Amino acid sequence: MNQVSQRLIITNATIVLPNRVMVDSNVVCEDGYISDITQARVTGSSPDIVIDARGALCLPGLVDTHSDGLERERFPRPGVDLGAQFSVRSFEGRVRASGITTMFHGIGFEEDTKLHRSMVLANEWTDELENYRSTGRALVDHRILYRLDARDPAGFACLIDRLPRRVDDGVPPLVSFEDHTPGQGQYADRTAFERYIAGTQGLTIEQAQKQVDEHIVERDALLANRQLALTWLIERATIGSIRLMAHDPATIEESDEAHRWHASIAEFPTTFEAALRAKELGLRTDCGAPNVLRGRSHSGNVSARDLITQRLCDGLASDYLPSTMLGAVAALLHDKVCDLSTAVALVTSGPAQTVGLTDRGLMEVGKIADLILAEFDGPLAVVRQVFRSEEMKSNNRESVGAVS
Repeated sequence: MNQVSQRLIITNATIVLPNRVMVDSNVVCEDGYISDITQARVTGSSPDIVIDARGALCLPGLVDTHSDGLERERFPRPGVDLGAQFSVRSFEGRVRASGITTMFHGIGFEEDTKLHRSMVLANEWTDELENYRSTGRALVDHRILYRLDARDPAGFACLIDRLPRRVDDGVPPLVSFEDHTPGQGQYADRTAFERYIAGTQGLTIEQAQKQVDEHIVERDALLANRQLALTWLIERATIGSIRLMAHDPATIEESDEAHRWHASIAEFPTTFEAALRAKELGLRTDCGAPNVLRGRSHSGNVSARDLITQRLCDGLASDYLPSTMLGAVAALLHDKVCDLSTAVALVTSGPAQTVGLTDRGLMEVGKIADLILAEFDGPLAVVRQVFRSEEMKSNNRESVGAVS
């Protein structure tokens, strides 16, 4: 006996399309895909699920290309380790409640005890995320951003071992090549880094300066590893087996260099000049949602709002706090930086395109039905409900309509 098709119908919604907004409209989803967007009356029948949006905004599920939140979730206090399995489940609840349906978790391939990064932890995180994703029970689409410390030989060896050999969905793994040595990138002005560690570690400026001097000496001793790793990554990026991110480009020259690497993304450009050059060369640019929310960078770099105004930002990432994604959209609207469709694209279709996920991020027939209902209260955002395409398929129907 054939199973009766079940539809999800969202009525009375304010639907945010790429170039316009439809009020008093309806979205129809079947088997995990958007099948219709219309202002005409849609009548549901058993076993359809009908949701009255009551005028709320209907948006694509948010796509977050960089989150370090798992590290903070697992190690909430000094000496406390909650384990990978619990941390992933705990964190995904907050991720989904923020309207994010696709998240790239930043996994650090480096040895840094202060940041809770090691090869043991990188393997634990990778195993847990891969295993959980394969169960089909996850509340969001968990993916990995492979963050490689440019000068860490152990991190490079581990990365080679853990990168997927085969791509199931046609999307190559996302790799960020990162060199946080003071004097370049995010901390091109080393005094900003000195102030940061003085504040976070309770040091005097003189003590912080000495620590930075020692750190630079240690990093310089590892410089040869940088070129070894970079050569390997360039080869993979050239043939399309990875999607390479250049992290924190600070100058025109660094954007030029990223282009020569066959990087496709300039992540968190720290200056206007670096972002402009990256766009001129055809790279996608990502900025931090917390930067947008605050109106400035926490480390004194370029304002993401300025880059958005000049059309030099293709998408936003939560970086360390999931709720800043939709919060940034509300802030952009409240401060009249851009219109609703443009702001929403920065957290949906923009990042989806950046990482090659062309099946999502748009309110469009045929796209997967990762959707959220949300409202804005001035500069604040509230997520009312979250729907995932996987939950609409016949083997998961009991989950449809679950409140975030």
